[in-house]
Amino acid sequence: MTIVPAIDLRDGKCVRLLHGDPSRETRYDDDPAERARRFVEAGATRLHVVDLDRAFGTGENLASVRAVCAAVDVEIQTSGGIRTREDVETRFDAGADYVVVGTMLVETPDLARELVGEYKDRLIAGIDARGLDVAVRGWQGSTTIERDDLAWHVAEIGFERIVFTEISRDGAGTGYDVAALAHLARLVPAKITASGGARTIEDLRALRAGTPPNVDSAIVGRALYEGTLDLAEAIAELGVFAPGSYPT
Repeated sequence: MTIVPAIDLRDGKCVRLLHGDPSRETRYDDDPAERARRFVEAGATRLHVVDLDRAFGTGENLASVRAVCAAVDVEIQTSGGIRTREDVETRFDAGADYVVVGTMLVETPDLARELVGEYKDRLIAGIDARGLDVAVRGWQGSTTIERDDLAWHVAEIGFERIVFTEISRDGAGTGYDVAALAHLARLVPAKITASGGARTIEDLRALRAGTPPNVDSAIVGRALYEGTLDLAEAIAELGVFAPGSYPT
């Protein structure tokens, strides 16, 4: 299982939000690029970089995304407010290897189909939900499509990977929603990256033990910043793919 450290950007800083709530923020680092280097020194081969300001429509952190991409020689996947073709192209131009789209899947599905046809595995589907209810626009907007139907749709139109977040667990340190992840993994043929809830290495062990093999990676955020999970230890135990061989 590949461990993917998260760098969530707001006002150019590394932060974490509880349940995605912009009013419940904890700030950790003033230098995202330095934090990225520290993650790589600990063994990370991929980073997950989120522009929260872009997701909320309150600004952007493109300069910080560029700085992170330039600072480390590992694969970068990026998300947050990517809703148009131009947004996708801008993140690739900034140096990202992969781009995660979420709102686009619901609001402009024809564009998502078109772009995944062009970019193939470099475009990743992001599904964020509270139970079966899918959220969009920085988790501030609701939809009528349910989680499982959206997962089926994105797999059908060609997405090879889904990043799935159970919002109620994000930033809470209560463990991944293993049951939901196992359900999705059996529902669709796509590879799945788990997101939301890790606090200790026990959460990663439970994720690996309780899900099918296509749940092959996990995003970890707050636990790394607060020291409740040691990145090097987790990578040494759970394994990591070499750069360039991230499963797709």
